[in-house]
Amino acid sequence: MAFTVCSQNDSLYRYDATTENPYGLPNPDAPDRIKDFDPLIGKCNCRSVSRSAGQPWSDTIVMTWRFKYIMNGYAVQDETFKADDGYSGSIRVFNTDSAYWQVHYFDTGSTPDVLPVWTGSKTEDGSIILYRPSPRPDGMEGFYRITFFNISESGFDWIGEWVDEEETMRYPLWKIFCEKSN
Repeated sequence: MAFTVCSQNDSLYRYDATTENPYGLPNPDAPDRIKDFDPLIGKCNCRSVSRSAGQPWSDTIVMTWRFKYIMNGYAVQDETFKADDGYSGSIRVFNTDSAYWQVHYFDTGSTPDVLPVWTGSKTEDGSIILYRPSPRPDGMEGFYRITFFNISESGFDWIGEWVDEEETMRYPLWKIFCEKSN
């Protein structure tokens, strides 16, 4: 059996990161929705605060959040580098069958057998909202909802919160505020 070796310069990977485009490019053959994350592509300096249910907010943690196109411009990857030595990231792929983003999250603080998956889409106001089923500690059904909002070329805000199934109750658990650094 013969194997073909592909180089980074091979035309198969023309939308991956290069010196000229360090965060890659959206593939023109990818679903148009790949551009939902376009304003986030690049590197941001961020401040993160979080809390557990019923607890006060933690001290602010400084972090860098970097977004880039991967898989030859068909997906988006993000990575965070936190001042407390925590690292995390996601792989974001747009599912054309469901018309939703599927986001697989991972971090160095825990290694679950199955990666958590959020699904969602960009809203009319330009926010990106993603959901993962997650019961409240007392068992009430609901979702962990994450929202990218105030998205602009200069940065964005992010919130992670528990919401009930009707989204009438919400409990913020994590907030991140980011400014573009490049």
